[in-house]
Amino acid sequence: MNDVTKRIQELENEKETLRSKLWKQQRKPAGKVGYLLLFLGFVALAASIFVPSNMNYMLAFVGLGLTFWGALLLYIKPTRYVKASLLDSTAISNLIAIDQIIADLNYGGRGIYLPPRYLRELKGGTVYIPSEDALTIPPVEEVAQERVFLKNPNGVCLTPSGLGLVNLYERELRTDFAKVDLDYLQNNLPKLFIEDLEMAEELEINPQNNLIHVKITGAVYQDLCREVRKLRNICNSFGCPLCSSIAIALTRATGKPIIMEKNEIGPDGKTIEVYYRILEE
Repeated sequence: MNDVTKRIQELENEKETLRSKLWKQQRKPAGKVGYLLLFLGFVALAASIFVPSNMNYMLAFVGLGLTFWGALLLYIKPTRYVKASLLDSTAISNLIAIDQIIADLNYGGRGIYLPPRYLRELKGGTVYIPSEDALTIPPVEEVAQERVFLKNPNGVCLTPSGLGLVNLYERELRTDFAKVDLDYLQNNLPKLFIEDLEMAEELEINPQNNLIHVKITGAVYQDLCREVRKLRNICNSFGCPLCSSIAIALTRATGKPIIMEKNEIGPDGKTIEVYYRILEE
C-alpha cells in the first residue's frame, strides 16, 4: 500500500507541474522596449517645451507617438498558444496510470467531488472514490487529514485532473467560486470558455433540481475526452480535465458533493454532454 500511495502522489505532482507549465498562457511583455519608448516619448515631450516654435509641434507629436506605443507594449501581454494534441498527450498518460491503480485496488465506487469545507486549502480539490459501489460520503474530519487512503469508509482520495483548470477560471474571472452561486456560473462560464479562453464554441449549464446538465460544443479537449472514455475507471468517475474542472466549480459554488452521473459524446464528435448530480449529505 505504501508503494501505491507513493506512486499516486508522484503522478499527481508530475501532472500538476506539467499542467501549470502548459496552461501558463501569458508571458511577460517586452518590458525593456516599452520602458525605452516611454522614456524617449517623455524626453521628446519635455524638449518640445523648450525648442523654437517651428519645432515644438513635431517633437510633441513624436513624443505622443512614442509614449503611446511604449504604454501599449507594457499593457498588452502576448499570448502563447499550446497545441491541443500536446495537452492531450501530456494528460492521457497520467490518466491511464490512475485508471490502472484504481483497477488494481479493485475500487468500484463512483468518484465524489467534495466541497471546500472538507479541505484545508480553498483552492484545492479532492475526488473520493469509495471501495464499494455506493455513494457513501466520508466525514469531514476524515478527509481533512489529507490521507490518500481512508478507512472510514474505505476508499481513496485523489487530486482531481481539472484542479489546475478551475483555478485558472477563478483567476481569469477574479473571483472565488466558493463565494458565488450556481447562477454566477451560468452567466459567466460560457463567456469565459468561448471568448476569453477560447476553449469551446458553446457552453450551456442547465440546472434541473439536483441534476445539472452541461453541454459543451467544440471543446479543445474533445479528442482527449474520446480517449478517456476508453478508461473504465476514469470517464464517469474521476473525469477528464475539462469535465473534472466543471465538477470542481459546481461543488465550490453549491457547497455540496458532486458526482458525474452520465457522460456522453454526440454523434458529430464535437458535443460533450455531462450530467452532474448534487448529493445531499
